[in-house]
Amino acid sequence: MMDAVEKWAADDFRSANGQLEWIIYSALKDAKRLKMSLEEENLE
Repeated sequence: MMDAVEKWAADDFRSANGQLEWIIYSALKDAKRLKMSLEEENLE
């Protein structure tokens, strides 16, 4: 699983940790589990 994450991260020019953070953030946002201020703070 980590090999797949590391390859995905490299494809997106991110570190593996950065990729995992992005995956978790996206999942929380999709599930509407973030507070509005956190969503606004992390807009990309």
